[in-house]
Amino acid sequence: MENEKKRGTFSGKLGFVLSAAGASVGLGNIWRFPYLCAKYGGGIFLIIYILLAVTFGYTMIIAETAIGRSTKKSPVGAFVFYSDNKIIRAGGWINAIIPILIVPYYSVIGGWVTKYLFEYLHTDVNEIAADGFFTGFITDGDSSELWFLVFTAIVLAIIFMGVRRGIESVSKIMMPILAVLAVVICIYSVTRPGALEGVKYCLIPNLSNFSLMTFVSAMGQMFYSLSIAMGILITFGSYVKNDVSIEASTEQVEVFDTAIAIIASLMIIPAVFAFSGGSADTLKAGPSLMFITMPNIFASMGFGRIIGIAFFLLVLFAAVTSAIALLESAVSTFTDEFKWNRNVATAVMGVVMIALGSLSSLGYGPLANVTIFNMQFLDFFDFLTNSVMMPIAALFTCLLIMRYMGLTKVAEEVELGGHKFKRKGMFNFMIRFLCPIFVVIILVSSIASVLGIISI
Repeated sequence: MENEKKRGTFSGKLGFVLSAAGASVGLGNIWRFPYLCAKYGGGIFLIIYILLAVTFGYTMIIAETAIGRSTKKSPVGAFVFYSDNKIIRAGGWINAIIPILIVPYYSVIGGWVTKYLFEYLHTDVNEIAADGFFTGFITDGDSSELWFLVFTAIVLAIIFMGVRRGIESVSKIMMPILAVLAVVICIYSVTRPGALEGVKYCLIPNLSNFSLMTFVSAMGQMFYSLSIAMGILITFGSYVKNDVSIEASTEQVEVFDTAIAIIASLMIIPAVFAFSGGSADTLKAGPSLMFITMPNIFASMGFGRIIGIAFFLLVLFAAVTSAIALLESAVSTFTDEFKWNRNVATAVMGVVMIALGSLSSLGYGPLANVTIFNMQFLDFFDFLTNSVMMPIAALFTCLLIMRYMGLTKVAEEVELGGHKFKRKGMFNFMIRFLCPIFVVIILVSSIASVLGIISI
């Protein structure tokens, strides 16, 4: 009881919405979404993603937030609260371990973004766009490690400040700036000569571009974008006051998250068309789109340095807000389950981040010859968490609600304070039938891809 009294809370609905949006709007939106959208058909990928976000995504956000607020606990304690089944309780630990594994390698990519922002502040744009610049950086163990540690220090400092002074305060500052920067860069991008074809490719669905992998990739991206099955929303839900409408907050997070994803696509894809005419090779550049293709585009533009600074500042803000959400979820688990104080838990996670993150940071340089299933450390951790553990965690969440918490309890939590549960019927149908099927599809397709049975 004493622990619950000391538990941090968001100041209100705005604090929760901006913090949850900050958790959702990260590298998944600004980096991953545009390159998947470009690779898997543009407009058809976008429309499938939106449909999934307002059904599957909505359902899982409601479910996780309701579990968190009703128990006032992080994932492990929340699962224990509702179930005495050891197998189901394992789902709580899977939810809790995911952010512990993600935040170290996520911080490595955050370090790359920080490095690029620093370079745009003082280096010639043509030098940054030169062949081998990115590869030379990530294979240089000392440089990659340094920038990883810089980003890690920023994130740890915010978490040390707490829920309101740290997470909420930073989110309230960064999220509005992020939105403004995104709109400004988007307007600049879509007004470049030749960019209109990119806008059409991005927004107009073309059924001929549809494939099974368009659907599977959109579904996997939704997990990444909305921070589903990472323990984050259960943790943040535990900080939400009882008078806040879970459904209204969920809708606002969905709108903000999806809007930023669309704007990010309109920042990047039209610029690719303006730069290369929309060549298939450039559109399918994948993860290198941000660190190789975009610098080339900036170098060819007027005001390339200014746009480069604005772009990587935007991406850095997005990376920081998501990283603090991941780290907060891990810290919350340590404070709840091991009864450590917040500073000790944060310090322990700092050690974990540096240890695991260094493997990913050095994995393209000094440790390049060390692989797991033919994957570098960063790629392996990404596959393990996003393609295997997150679908399993989501499946456990569905089972917890259906078998133990109950749909009635979820409805009571959503309707707390006199709020209406407007999409109750859809929620019940999705959590019972479609969500479990969808997560199994993601899990099977991801494993089949690694085994070489299908190509994603």
